[in-house]
Amino acid sequence: MSPGPITLERLRLAHLPTPLEPAPGLGAAIGCPGLLLKREDLSGLGLGGNKPRQLEVLLAEAKAEGADTIVTTAGAQSNFCRATAAACAVLGWRCILLLRGDGTAEPAGNLLLDRLFGAELHWIDTTDPYADAVQVRLDQLEQAARDAGGRPWQIRLPGRTGALAAAAAVSLADELLAQWAEPPGHVCLAAGSGLTAAGLLAGFGATGVATQVLAISVQQPESFIRPLILRRAEEAAGLLGLDAGIDPSRLVVDDRFIAPGYGLSSPASLEALGVAGRAGGLVLDPAYTAKALAGLIGRLGEGSIEAGAGVVFVHTGGAPGFFAQSAAIARSLGDSALS
Repeated sequence: MSPGPITLERLRLAHLPTPLEPAPGLGAAIGCPGLLLKREDLSGLGLGGNKPRQLEVLLAEAKAEGADTIVTTAGAQSNFCRATAAACAVLGWRCILLLRGDGTAEPAGNLLLDRLFGAELHWIDTTDPYADAVQVRLDQLEQAARDAGGRPWQIRLPGRTGALAAAAAVSLADELLAQWAEPPGHVCLAAGSGLTAAGLLAGFGATGVATQVLAISVQQPESFIRPLILRRAEEAAGLLGLDAGIDPSRLVVDDRFIAPGYGLSSPASLEALGVAGRAGGLVLDPAYTAKALAGLIGRLGEGSIEAGAGVVFVHTGGAPGFFAQSAAIARSLGDSALS
């Protein structure tokens, strides 16, 4: 007999539950009447987003193990690193970030906030988050912190803490189930590491909800990220003791909107960003949430999502990224504000 669901320990760092709101103006603009927005961007910590939801669980485990230092890694404009730095500032912990790049990136957006929140920045000259060299350097930084008398705890979302972060994201599914009047056909979101999508799959699977999770990849090809999302969903369900049948048919990964690359805006994302601002009063990240909205618009346009289908768009935050690419955004807007 199954022992039943397991409740994860959490540090209360975010403003949860986040709202689920109707978006009639944006829905009309993109041909999706009845569009709903899940406002993870309003989660509070360090300018919000979906990452504080994960960090509440990750850092609770770190605290239980006696940590006073977090060592983690991502891209230079990582929302996760920014939220981690903010959480460490709240907790009074040391935060060590290993960022991908050559260290010449302009101190804007999330990178500027990393510094504001007191994080220690280190660089590794690679664009591949799964490169072996990343793990080697993380381990070196962790050991150096330990040698200095600290109690470091390492987070690498493609690595061993990924399953725990996915389990933390199951609470997003729980909130949606409590907030919507009836299950929509689709929940759409950006997928970088894919952990929030995995949490949604596990949460919906545990309750038998047939809602499709539409993950618009902003980093990895479908052939790589889809199996990873499914595996993380299974691991998350296992950690939580959920009797969740993970149905692969409920996951759709669309990798057509990554170009020109991870962390970079595209003509489609800049156009979607403008529509979200003008029709919904929303601030999207040109490299993450705007690509997800571009993906939703594209699928509506091609008919793979019917115009009358119920859709929840998960606004996973990333407002600092908007300001990191302000010049490109200003060019895309042109003189429209004056017309």
